[in-house]
Amino acid sequence: MIIDIHGHYTTAPKALEDWRKRQIDNLSTPELGPKPSELKISDDELRDTIESNQLRLMKQRGSDLTIFSPRASFMAHHIGDFNTSSTWAAICNELCYRVSQLFPDHFIGAAMLPQSPGVDPATSIPELERCIKDYGFVGINLNPDPSGGHWTSPPLSDRHWYPIYEKMVEYDIPAMVHVSTSCNCAFHTTGAHYLNADTTAFMQCLTSDLFTDFPTLRFVIPHGGGAVPYHWGRFRGLAQEMKKPLLKDHLLNNIFFDTCVYHQPGIDLLTKVIPVDNVLFASEMIGAVRGIDPETGHYYDDTKRYIEAAALTDAERQQIFEGNARRVYPRLDAALKAKGL
Repeated sequence: MIIDIHGHYTTAPKALEDWRKRQIDNLSTPELGPKPSELKISDDELRDTIESNQLRLMKQRGSDLTIFSPRASFMAHHIGDFNTSSTWAAICNELCYRVSQLFPDHFIGAAMLPQSPGVDPATSIPELERCIKDYGFVGINLNPDPSGGHWTSPPLSDRHWYPIYEKMVEYDIPAMVHVSTSCNCAFHTTGAHYLNADTTAFMQCLTSDLFTDFPTLRFVIPHGGGAVPYHWGRFRGLAQEMKKPLLKDHLLNNIFFDTCVYHQPGIDLLTKVIPVDNVLFASEMIGAVRGIDPETGHYYDDTKRYIEAAALTDAERQQIFEGNARRVYPRLDAALKAKGL
């Protein structure tokens, strides 16, 4: 199988965006709505958005299954309060669940959490549990910066986050560390804020002993790890100066990277620097970079082509395309085995 671990519902029906606009417009007067029950999206509308977009491209490009979560830039945890985020997360997660039910062979869910700046992460646990137990989701997206580019939360190594980690360990699920929209004009959302966050999350783990407290905790750092592979020597050297263990022992039992890197030299670097055991296939298709590369004539986010062209053995490609995903996402593996796959 070819499993894409990084998909977002970026093509959801416009009614979702319209509902969200009304919610934001009425932040100071929530009694004016909208109520969740006012959002009406039919199964046929969901089918149309998926069949003509994500599923069409999956079939064209040759991927089989996508771990599907709400649109990352729409999470916007900095907007409103916890009640705002809680209602919004529940709606978005339910839509992803409905997609997974309509296309069970091609999509399985990962949850958006109802995070909010300054709010105890433990408040996200009921939604996390609902998505895992009721929806059969296989992971979560964890935003290390709910403030939207102002970084007001403690680092991921802080005990502030431990309630989420305890639940991750209990349910044996990984978290993709994924920020949302930047409301700080200094940081472009997808070109700077996302990649800054990927690099920052890795460094927060490097400077801590988080995985001593949680030996089985697993993070997926998306977008190829931000600057991490390119500056692997810097991180090794900093760890050495801090008297930390070798990075392969200190972090690589717990941290994994996806292949949302949109050119061949980037994938070549990623797969040369980072052990193949720590690389999971992903495309984030119909996401941040949707165009065609004039140098190749192919879509930038058709990342399968890069893996096929990289200097890898067939066994290593199988690890990246399937084996590592099944190991890092045990609930995904169990769901596939239940289908005889």
